[in-house]
Amino acid sequence: MTEIRQLGLDGVLLVTPTKHRDGRGFFSEVYNKRSLEEHGIKDVFVQDNHSLSATVGTVRGIHFQVPPMAIAKLVRVVKGGVWDVVVDLRVGSPTYGNHVAAELTAENWAQIYVPPGFGHGFCTIQPDTEVAYKVTDYWSPDVDKGVAWDDPDLAIPWPVEHNEAVVSDKDQAQPAFADLPPYFEASR
Repeated sequence: MTEIRQLGLDGVLLVTPTKHRDGRGFFSEVYNKRSLEEHGIKDVFVQDNHSLSATVGTVRGIHFQVPPMAIAKLVRVVKGGVWDVVVDLRVGSPTYGNHVAAELTAENWAQIYVPPGFGHGFCTIQPDTEVAYKVTDYWSPDVDKGVAWDDPDLAIPWPVEHNEAVVSDKDQAQPAFADLPPYFEASR
């Protein structure tokens, strides 16, 4: 049975599938459409992505896609571990600009569901970490956006010293939170 619980931002869920272990190893249903639908996740996922980050302290994010191709994600760690962060980008939301975080590891088998309207990023906490995630629309450079991972207004306490973080040029150039257009609005 999959355990699903809210993480403090409306719609952001921690999903932990059961691992059935025996002498050979384990078996786990990491995605079950019916189980997720029972908890309000009715998304149709169209693409699976997989990343490898070799170095501890690698930061990826904070990323999102804007309408008309805004995406939901279901993120899990296959090998290693990350400190996973979700930021509310919905203007008018009572939690606008707030974030939640959870440790996702191959050992704890937890996943994060990130609905549209939220930014997502992570920092590796183990070497050679592999992250796999499902998305509800295809990647498009026209709607691919981000916000600065180290934005002082967001005040995300990353588990790496700023000068030791391994960050792509693209992520180093993301705009400040205060400079983001109102890409998303909270539903009324």
